[in-house]
Amino acid sequence: MAVVGAGPAGFFTAEALLRSEAPLFDVDVFERLPTPFGLVRSGVAPDHQKIKAVTKTFERTAAHHRFRFLGNVEVGRDLSAEELGTHYDQVVYAIGSSTDRRLGIPGEELGGCHAATAFVGWYNAHPDFRDFPIDLGAERAVVVGAGNVAMDIARVLVKAPEQLAKTDIARHAVEALSLSRVREVVLLARRGPAQAAFDPRELADIAALPGVSVSLDLAAVEADAADPSGLDPRQIKNLELMLDLARRPSAPGERRLRLEFNASPIALEGNAHVERVRVERNTAVREPDGRVVARGSGETFDLPAGLVFRSIGYQGEPLVGVPFDSKAGVIPNLDGRVTSGGAVLAGTYAVGWIRRGPLGVIGTNKADAQRVVERMLEDANALPAREPGAVSHAAIDALLARRGVSVTTYADWLHLDLVEINTGRASGKLREKFASVEAMMNELLARRAAE
Repeated sequence: MAVVGAGPAGFFTAEALLRSEAPLFDVDVFERLPTPFGLVRSGVAPDHQKIKAVTKTFERTAAHHRFRFLGNVEVGRDLSAEELGTHYDQVVYAIGSSTDRRLGIPGEELGGCHAATAFVGWYNAHPDFRDFPIDLGAERAVVVGAGNVAMDIARVLVKAPEQLAKTDIARHAVEALSLSRVREVVLLARRGPAQAAFDPRELADIAALPGVSVSLDLAAVEADAADPSGLDPRQIKNLELMLDLARRPSAPGERRLRLEFNASPIALEGNAHVERVRVERNTAVREPDGRVVARGSGETFDLPAGLVFRSIGYQGEPLVGVPFDSKAGVIPNLDGRVTSGGAVLAGTYAVGWIRRGPLGVIGTNKADAQRVVERMLEDANALPAREPGAVSHAAIDALLARRGVSVTTYADWLHLDLVEINTGRASGKLREKFASVEAMMNELLARRAAE
C-alpha cells in the first residue's frame, strides 16, 4: 500500500492498515519534505506543545516492521500517480489542504496582505516559507477569521518574543518578532460571538498573557448570551468567557487583541502597500435550516492597518494525474474511494482534509482514516493480479534511484530530530528546526560521510 502524505491523516491510515486483521500489508508513506508529521510539525503553534504529543503515536506506527517512510519524494515530480498505481496494490492520498482561501476583495494583492498558511509556515520553519517577506513594522495588524488558526496568529503577534523563544519556533521568526512594532491585533469575525469558531482555550490563553489586554463589544456578547438555545457546549463556554472578559475593568496593556464581530472586510486600500481596511458591518440572519449567516448592512468604517492576514479556511490543491474538484477543493470520492466522472477508480483512495475538506481537528482524522481503511479492506479481495516483481519495494526503490531522487528514511528523520533537539537545548529552546531542505540534506550527507 502507498500512502501519499505523512501528516496525521497519512499516519492514522498507515496505523489502521498495519493493525488490521486482514492479510498482511506493507505500507510505504511518501512525503515531499524530508521530514514527517505534516501540520503537526509545521502548522501547530510553537507554544502548543501538548498538541504535538500526538507524534508519539506516529512514532509507534513508524517502528512497525512493515512500515517505510520515503521522504523527499514528491508525487507529480519524482513519481507520477500512474506509476504509483503500477507499483502498489492500493494508493491513498492524504495530502491535506496546503493553501488558503482568498478574500476575493479589491486590494488583496497589496503588499502587507498575507495568507495565514504562509505566516504559520514561516514561524514554524516550514522550508516553503523560510523566505516569506513579512514586515512587522506596522502598529496594527488585522486578522480576518475567527478560527483557531486566526487566534494562533494573533497570539504569536502579541505574545512577548522571549516567551516564544523557548519553544521550537523558527530562529528567524524570533528575530523578526523581537523587532516587531505591532501593538494591536484586530480580529474580524463576519458573524457574532456565538458563531466564533475558535476554542475557548485559545482566547483564554491570550487573555492570560502578561501585558496583553483583550477588547470586546459587551453589547454584542450579551445579545448572543441572552438566548443560549441551540448552542453547543463549546459555544456556551465561549460566550461565558467573553462575557467575563468584556465585563472586566479595562486594564491597559502594552499590546492588545480587539475582537470585532459582525464585521467583514470589503476592500484593502493603500499605495502599493496596505494602509487601511474598509469594513462592513453585518447583520446576523437565521436561515430556515437554523444556520446563522452574515448579511452586509451597508454600514462601513475604515480601519487603519499596515498588515492583514486572511485566515478564512484552508484549500486543497490538485495533484497531477489525480482527479480534483476545484470548486470544493477536494479529491472527488465516494466514502473514500476516488472517483472520476462519477466512476470509482479501482485501488485509489483519499483520506483526511483532501477527502472531506478542511474540517475538524487532528484527532478527527483518526476516525476518518479508519473508515477509509475499511473500504480498502473490502476491496482488497478483488485486487487484480500483477506481474511478478512489479509490486515490491525493490521496484519502487530502483525507479527512484534511476531518477537520482535522494530519498530520506525514517532513520534519517530520527537523526535530524536529534540534531534539532540538541541544537535547541544548547540555546535554551525545545528544538531548533532545520528551515530548509538543503540544510537537512547537507546534514544527512555529512552523517553518511562520517559513517
